[in-house]
Amino acid sequence: VQLQASGGGLVQAGGSLRLSCAASGFTFDDYGIGWFRQAPGKERKGVSCISSSDGFTHYVDSVKGRFTISRDNAKNTVYLQMNSLKPEDTAVYYCAAGRSMTHYCSGSETVYDYWGQGTQVTVSS
Repeated sequence: VQLQASGGGLVQAGGSLRLSCAASGFTFDDYGIGWFRQAPGKERKGVSCISSSDGFTHYVDSVKGRFTISRDNAKNTVYLQMNSLKPEDTAVYYCAAGRSMTHYCSGSETVYDYWGQGTQVTVSS
């Protein structure tokens, strides 16, 4: 099982990045995917998630209207499009996969089975 997060980098405030989470080793279509982030000195927190099959999505309030999560089951990949980035978005971003989230998804770490290694996003002011 592998989740490979990529697409992070350094961007100025107001800029955009698209993160990708490529999955392998499990039946991707059966899993909801979540994006989490951990800023220096802070706890890891949920950012957004998407259900396995019906496109249900959830965003934390601080990113609503700026981030968009999507998935391409044919490519076993989930994307997080991040626009209008702010310095407070700076963090290591992780993707995670949780089984049986068919019609919902969760921002709780406890329901996720597999985790990727993280990708650094740095937003300069």
